[in-house]
Amino acid sequence: MQVTAELTGNLWKIVVREGQQVGVDETLMILESMKMEIPVNAPKAGRVSRIHVQEGQTVQEGQLLAEID
Repeated sequence: MQVTAELTGNLWKIVVREGQQVGVDETLMILESMKMEIPVNAPKAGRVSRIHVQEGQTVQEGQLLAEID
């Protein structure tokens, strides 16, 4: 399953690492937009197979952030 950005912003922090097991709604990363911190949560439980972004990167709405198997 692909996890995408819901809005444009800066990737402030990546909370998980590749290979990590996550639960549904667990925070994967945190975006910063307009001085607000917006968590990006796992849509389902699984293993983070790939992270496609880096901390400090600007991401666009709809951009692929991570994949969960």
